[in-house]
Amino acid sequence: MKLFLKLVISLVIVAMLVGAYYLFLRPNEDGSTGVMSERQTKILAFLGDPAGHADWMLPAGTVCGDAPFQVPTDGYIGFVWDDSFSPGHHHTGLDIFGGEQPGLTPVYAAHDGYLTRETGWKSTLIIRIPSDPLQPGRQIWTYYTHMADRLGNDTIVDAFPQGTGEVFVEAGTLLGYQGNYSGDPLNPVGVHLHFSIVKDDGSGRFLDEREIANTLDPSPYFGMALNAHDNPSEVPLCPVQP
Repeated sequence: MKLFLKLVISLVIVAMLVGAYYLFLRPNEDGSTGVMSERQTKILAFLGDPAGHADWMLPAGTVCGDAPFQVPTDGYIGFVWDDSFSPGHHHTGLDIFGGEQPGLTPVYAAHDGYLTRETGWKSTLIIRIPSDPLQPGRQIWTYYTHMADRLGNDTIVDAFPQGTGEVFVEAGTLLGYQGNYSGDPLNPVGVHLHFSIVKDDGSGRFLDEREIANTLDPSPYFGMALNAHDNPSEVPLCPVQP
């Protein structure tokens, strides 16, 4: 009888651990963990049937009203600025999912600026904008990443090899293609572009994009609600003009 009770207790503990994993420790798109949110559920629905959710997508080059930035790639904006996947985590930009395999969905510059791709950047570019269109005289940077396959083979166009510095590009310039590079070939992210707007450090360099305090809410730059406070779960689209 005691052996049977021990077995039952052990099975209950295992069941509780498995349940906790699926409720609280399930890996998120970015590798963090947390309870599946409504936004994550929508991303899974989109990735399972992109054609069936075509109305959630924005075409590359879309400009909402008189916003200064154009949408940099075709896709569904699944995660927005300041989304939180786990305690203490704050998403620093936008994740735009094209619904295709790596290397197929084009990525374009959202605004004129000076492009840099530092040595060692397998999937990343950053573009310096000398004068913020919303605060003239303030320098900002636009950051583009995940432009490589899971093995780190980049999907950035040949014009911008590693070591590129301060090359002027116009809005709409082809930069590369969406990828799923995470740094770990065994744990790739979903195919998408991560885009963020990064503050200048005051000395002509960009701050660390991984800290939300170093980034800006992209909503006014794109003319739609793109932060988790103003848009906790809705599909981001251009506002309907009256």
